[in-house]
Amino acid sequence: MNFVLRGRLAQVTSSEATVPDLLARLLRGEAGRPLVTFYDDATGERVELSVTTWANWVAKAAGLLVDELGLEKGDAVRVDLPPHWLSTVFCGAAWAAGLVVTDADDPEAVVCGPDTLERWAPDAVRREVLACSLRPLGVRFAEGVPDGVHDVGVEVWGMPDAFVALDPPAADDVATRFGGRETTQQALLEAAAAGTLVRDGDRLLSGADPASPPGTASLVEPLLRSGSLVLVTRAEPDRLEEIASSERVTARFPA
Repeated sequence: MNFVLRGRLAQVTSSEATVPDLLARLLRGEAGRPLVTFYDDATGERVELSVTTWANWVAKAAGLLVDELGLEKGDAVRVDLPPHWLSTVFCGAAWAAGLVVTDADDPEAVVCGPDTLERWAPDAVRREVLACSLRPLGVRFAEGVPDGVHDVGVEVWGMPDAFVALDPPAADDVATRFGGRETTQQALLEAAAAGTLVRDGDRLLSGADPASPPGTASLVEPLLRSGSLVLVTRAEPDRLEEIASSERVTARFPA
């Protein structure tokens, strides 16, 4: 299939109808460009991930989910994080492994943060619970995590920088399941190609959760259109304008 995008041609062929296929192409031709820039204005954190760096984190997270914890293609992962660069990483990791990003309450695995750890920790006896401290650089929880919970800041660092799925996702494998509605990997890319959030090469400013129904497009559209996501949380309006100017933002979500 070929998708014609505004400004120039970007093609997604029948052999490139999944998110990992798309990422592989970007690594061949656009590896050094910024893909995700994250600001937490309450802590002063700024993280910029190039295509290569983001892909490395995706590979590590996918390895943790599949090779370490044993999730299988088709299993569901709930990414219960606030808007954060690690939310984009775990979405990418799920899609790389053929897992399903969901908002359901009964997934095979949950990725949570400090604010939702108390809710999910008791579930560690029946599903995999991964906790992210959301501290700068993705480091561990300072005071540890409850028994049975996996501290991402401890375990992810031992994973390889490359991930190869034994059973790679196909175009018709489910990528998201929100509110019971399923979207395949191919449909996710088709929606991004038809979307209106960005033009080719745009830098998109967003405060939306990338693991939510509206926020998923804020990640996938820039990924498909050779653009980038500037993800900002906890910033006052004046500060948001400063960030938009300094990051040379060319599109916003919501507009």
